[in-house]
Amino acid sequence: MRETVRRMATRLVHRGPDDSGEWVDGECGVALAHRRLAIIDLSSEGHQPMRSPSGRFVLVFNGEIYNYRELRAELDAARGGIAWRGHSDTEVMLAAFEHWGVENALPRFNGMFALAVWDREFRRLYLARDRFGEKPLYYALIGGVLLFGSELKALAAHPAFLGEIDRGALQLYMRFNYVPAPHTIYTCARKLPASAFLAVAVDPVSGAFRVGEPRYYWSATHAALAARDRRLVNRDEAKEELLAIFGRAVRARMMADVPLGAFLSGGIDSSLVVAMMRGQAGATVRTFTIGYDEPGYDESAHAESVARHLGTVHSCQRITADDARAAIVRMPELYDEPFADSSQIPTYLVARAARQQVSVALTGDGGDELFGGYDRYFVGQRVFPLLQRVPRYARAPIAGLVNTLDPAAWDWIIGSLRRATGGKRFTDFNGARLHRLARQLRVEAAHERYEIMMARPEDGSVHLADAARSRPLHGGLNGWAQGAAVADAMMLFDTLNILPDDFLVKVDRASMGVSLETRAPFLDPELFEFAWRMPLEWKLDARAGKVLLREALQGFVPAEIIERPKQGFSIPVGKWLHGPLRDWAESLLDERRLRADGFLDPLKIRRKWAEHLAGTHDRQNELWSALVFQGWLEVARSGAADARRGIAA
Repeated sequence: MRETVRRMATRLVHRGPDDSGEWVDGECGVALAHRRLAIIDLSSEGHQPMRSPSGRFVLVFNGEIYNYRELRAELDAARGGIAWRGHSDTEVMLAAFEHWGVENALPRFNGMFALAVWDREFRRLYLARDRFGEKPLYYALIGGVLLFGSELKALAAHPAFLGEIDRGALQLYMRFNYVPAPHTIYTCARKLPASAFLAVAVDPVSGAFRVGEPRYYWSATHAALAARDRRLVNRDEAKEELLAIFGRAVRARMMADVPLGAFLSGGIDSSLVVAMMRGQAGATVRTFTIGYDEPGYDESAHAESVARHLGTVHSCQRITADDARAAIVRMPELYDEPFADSSQIPTYLVARAARQQVSVALTGDGGDELFGGYDRYFVGQRVFPLLQRVPRYARAPIAGLVNTLDPAAWDWIIGSLRRATGGKRFTDFNGARLHRLARQLRVEAAHERYEIMMARPEDGSVHLADAARSRPLHGGLNGWAQGAAVADAMMLFDTLNILPDDFLVKVDRASMGVSLETRAPFLDPELFEFAWRMPLEWKLDARAGKVLLREALQGFVPAEIIERPKQGFSIPVGKWLHGPLRDWAESLLDERRLRADGFLDPLKIRRKWAEHLAGTHDRQNELWSALVFQGWLEVARSGAADARRGIAA
């Protein structure tokens, strides 16, 4: 058993290159293993697995608890002083479990974490994740064996693991470019959702594991609704409160016994993070960005302007298509399941550059979801009420009329109308968007319309050889209060779905793949509550989003430096598929290969590939999701074969 968990943990050496350990309870059939990235308390007193002083609890934990010093003081006072061995947050967590119990301790932790704690007294294992899902946790119950770990590759190293692909999850991936929780690409494995815990009991007679359903110790929906009932009214006071709360969040995330820095894009969120870091006494801040030679994708000049103004030690690494091509080969290995957010490439490259100088980097993740940073919030706020006004009896006929022509035919018609008006009209329409509006007409709830808006392409089954039944995303908006603003519902949907399953997955795997820890000050519970107390008009006005956030940043960085259109952190996929990535793509999309694999429809995929190469349609989104899946499948099958050979040996 010890050798098995050691082998599983070895697959995660990139997440923890500094130390390793195992702990086995042979009587109960429980084994824990850990790989450590030493950030706080670099001594052996931070070694894991760690036992509580009484011996009741044994903990393995990935992440950081930012309020552990406050909890330590509270526990000292409550228990009349504790003989602490070191100053790690892991030790404080164990003391919290001893004093409050696991389920009552979890809501007290302000941090990012995935943990497993074994209660030896009651023979119960707890798995838990942080509120927003910054740290990953996977589990599988296979033939009476419970497996869990920070990445799927650790589970796949166990001889009981079954690598059957879940076609329903594949359809979700083809719609959204990621596999949403609780699903994984494998039928046997699940993701533990953000802010959830799982209690696993061991039967005292048979020794079998009894796994219940995940339960939630915190709800973003309930927290948002509760905060909304206490709306802020004084804008100037709110701005001061925002800076005070955010300053505390940044200061807590600068706690480390190793060098730290920040990712800096030059946008509002990362610029405010860096400004707050520079405001800490005696702080020298290292900032990192990457640059391209491709117009429309390069943010490096904006980042350098902010860095000069704030006085950071700034590094910019320029990347080429060859750099991206080399990084693409690593993505299936890092992400373990198909993941087609192309911004994973520059995220990995900037993380790799930062790791040469620091072990921790702060990021601006979460700012858009909390403070209204995406243009789609304006679109939904304007369009969804118009769709709702269409009489119910007319919705299906209108949708049917739109669907009589495919998107390509509508593109031709719209293009003709645009040319007839000298390019001044119909600039916001295309065939795909019209088909999306038709689908939105057929549903009633705002979050269902938003799910349709976010699907890329609109129906993932069109590219599959054998489509499974479609599955819904997170149901956390079903209890949303009547009369809530559409943009509010969209922001909450993003917090529940896209943030934990797309953006935070992207950053975690890219950074931990090079042994770099990232921290997101915007994902602070106090700041989340504050953001939901703000009136919507302090987030979105007629011209821009993040209104109050912009005003707060202007106290540190002049408006002319930061006021610019929002620019995605991505790569020019469409252009590179015509050039440096063409041979790679052609190999993965070979018709015989697609047919032999049996997951994607060869005729449809090859047609889109031909259209893209001919320049008649931009098919980069659909093709990228197919390419990423095919690349992942190749690596997954190779890894499974290697694992079988290793087990046989």
